[in-house]
Amino acid sequence: MFTIFMPYLSESQNRPESGYACSGAHLIMKRFLSLIFACMIFSFSLLQAQSLVTPEQFLGYKPGAKFTPHHMLTAYFREMARMAPDKVTLIPYGKTHAGRELMVAAVSSPANMGRLEDIRKNSLRMAGILLDQPSDANMPAIVWLSYNVHGNEASSSEVAIELLHQLVSGNDARVARWLEQVVVIIDPCLNPDGRERYVQWYNQQTGKRPQADPQSREHDEPWPGGRTNHYYFDLNRDWAWQTQPETKQRVRLYHQWMPSIHGDYHEQYPESPYYFAPAAEPFHEAITDWQRRFQFSIGKNHAKYFDANGWLYFTREYFDLFYPSYGDTYPIFNGSIGMTFEQAGHGLAGRAIALRSGDTLTLADRIAHHLATSLSTIEVVASNSKKVNEEFRQYFDDSRKNGSGAYASYIISGANQRKIADLLSLLRDNQINWGYVKSGTALKGYNYFTGKEEAYSTQALDIVVHTQQPKANLVRVLFEPLSKLSDSATYDITAWALPYAYGIQAYAVKEKIAAAPLAIDPPVFPELKSEYAYLLAYNAFRDGRMLAALLSEGFRVRITEKDIVYEGKKFSKGTLVVLRKENESRMDKLRSVLMRHSANVTPVQTGFMDSGLDFGSDKLRFIRSPRVAILSGEETYAENMGEIWHLFDQELDYQVSLLNSQSIGRFNLSNYDVLIVPEGQYKFISDKEISADIKTWVRQGGRLVVLGQAVAQMASSEWGIKLKKQDAEKQDEKSTGEYADLRKYENRDRDQLSQYIPGAIYRVELDNSHPLCFGYGSAYYTLKQNGNLIEFMKDGWNVGVIKKEKQVSGFVGNKLKEQLKDGTVLAVQPMGRGTIVYFADNPLFRSFWQNGKLLFVNSVFLAGQ
Repeated sequence: MFTIFMPYLSESQNRPESGYACSGAHLIMKRFLSLIFACMIFSFSLLQAQSLVTPEQFLGYKPGAKFTPHHMLTAYFREMARMAPDKVTLIPYGKTHAGRELMVAAVSSPANMGRLEDIRKNSLRMAGILLDQPSDANMPAIVWLSYNVHGNEASSSEVAIELLHQLVSGNDARVARWLEQVVVIIDPCLNPDGRERYVQWYNQQTGKRPQADPQSREHDEPWPGGRTNHYYFDLNRDWAWQTQPETKQRVRLYHQWMPSIHGDYHEQYPESPYYFAPAAEPFHEAITDWQRRFQFSIGKNHAKYFDANGWLYFTREYFDLFYPSYGDTYPIFNGSIGMTFEQAGHGLAGRAIALRSGDTLTLADRIAHHLATSLSTIEVVASNSKKVNEEFRQYFDDSRKNGSGAYASYIISGANQRKIADLLSLLRDNQINWGYVKSGTALKGYNYFTGKEEAYSTQALDIVVHTQQPKANLVRVLFEPLSKLSDSATYDITAWALPYAYGIQAYAVKEKIAAAPLAIDPPVFPELKSEYAYLLAYNAFRDGRMLAALLSEGFRVRITEKDIVYEGKKFSKGTLVVLRKENESRMDKLRSVLMRHSANVTPVQTGFMDSGLDFGSDKLRFIRSPRVAILSGEETYAENMGEIWHLFDQELDYQVSLLNSQSIGRFNLSNYDVLIVPEGQYKFISDKEISADIKTWVRQGGRLVVLGQAVAQMASSEWGIKLKKQDAEKQDEKSTGEYADLRKYENRDRDQLSQYIPGAIYRVELDNSHPLCFGYGSAYYTLKQNGNLIEFMKDGWNVGVIKKEKQVSGFVGNKLKEQLKDGTVLAVQPMGRGTIVYFADNPLFRSFWQNGKLLFVNSVFLAGQ
């Protein structure tokens, strides 16, 4: 390897001295030197192409013959960067939960790589993020291609290896020309932990030759599968929420480059033809005409290559662009042309699988298809790089000038600074600008909690988020109270407005409300000297984390069941109390624990309150530190089980046991105080002998916490609860008479929508005197994804109920809508000395439904104590 060094010449050194004309000899000499330099570059490139190691040479097998382990994948990328430093730069951006490396490769022509930082900054200038100088639309466009976000959709990382070699080898003159117009960012594996789980399993199941028989064990991937990450999160639903380190670190890097094109590579079931954009409806209204048109242009180019090879494909039927946290929509709402690519395969296909048509789908086929669309995407962007950059720049110019949507400002109440802190963290992660609003500003806006236009006077620490900023469309999509659906046939949730997800009062305002500078003094934490006790506010998930930490450290903590008043200040029911006398041996640790969690602490000098409970009351209850177990395994829904596991392991830092649900009959449940039953389908629920043993454990003081479809399963067995059923006679009255059962075959998919609820927000009325709801007001907003309501309980507590007309936003099928009223979604059933807590909905959905987390913490630490 060798490097050609050319000394830098300033503009003055590169032109004739003042007063002299450039001689003919001088021009001839310049041209001669340029020709020599060009020849040297050509010779170097030719030598480099001949010496570059191919994937087969490096891996020891042809691409498609095996699945490549992650360490070999990253090793090949490093080798290519070592051998072709003028064309490839590696950018590590973090680690996974399991410590595996995350990286991207930036690839372009040698000339572009020499000015790579200028190209990156130019993209930020076009986006209005970097304002140091004007942007230049003639510079190369940035194409970002993401592979293997779902670990068992494993062909795409193999594609990344092949693509890198084709771009760098110099064997194709067309590719070399494309790289003069674009910089390609390749992320070879977004989900190394999930991919490695799949690859290691598959390699242990297969032999020398693949077995294409679909019934062979290599096509029967076990629970939890490789789709998700270490904690079973779907990383392709996490782009906006950034709950996982893989996402958070990747999106941070993404914002440093702001590509104008993003491709997200997936796999679907083996019998499916290939899918590429244009996407299906519904499109979110914030998506621009240019974004729609260019998706179409790229798709037409893909079709050209697929037609030439006789490959089947489809467009515009599935894979919509509504939910904002996909690998196509999130880039779209950040100005890019975002696209999903779906190849047949998935975790079922292995290296080869026989199809019903009689054909065999091989891993090599899957690689070829994804490689074709990868190269085709680069080709189209290279041919239109200036136009792509101009439209990208216009997108952000329009955003800063005009904002997006019906509302110009979103005002968020600062009354609960602990909740606000979590929301502001999300805004910062998404590079959304916000500011404080002047107290006493009179305005009129849509009140999220009442659903009405109302007058409001801003209070101290309220914040404002404008849409007139570079992230205008992202702000609109994340905050708007109601999003219009152009087509109700969508396959993900249809409502997610952040004020509901975070449980924070907010107003959507049509006028731009000015932000005002505000100097906030840092909080002064009390010294905790010799006080009688300490009152700890408890009204946000951060307080739940604090409670878990105190219990883990061995502190004795109490909780007040009624409001109290001390020195004229009211402390709501659910306030935590730490008595000095009970924690004398640990007082040296108390301050550090409370400071670590930024606790809102009030020292008190006496147990005699102005009003309410005194500290000797039996309504000031002691909180025991529970021994917690979570059911896992094939009967559980992996993603919900993972949400619960992640909550305890990563957010609460609280020790739990993970139990295989299929072995529950042989466990000694007396070792646990709380048993959590995630969403799933369980044999033990209908097994009379095992159910009797679990009920005995509950009666002796145990606590079951049951979620989602597991609640529905218990309602159909003998557990003392029933689901609310729709009145069949009333439903018949709404039918169209004797021809109601006559349906058109072509409408079979849409006929199902009347009973469909992909994810809609409902207002839940709370009994906040119950410990399950300590820390909440009179209402909670649930993300409802099923039609399940529990019948009002006579021998239990209907802690959270949906009353008439409480749908807030999102799509609900017309028949199902009639059913979703006058029922319970949060219930507590006493059983002997124990308790069963029922969540009809998932309060931890994808870990972004922030306002449900404290409810879940309460179910484990407070309810039933």
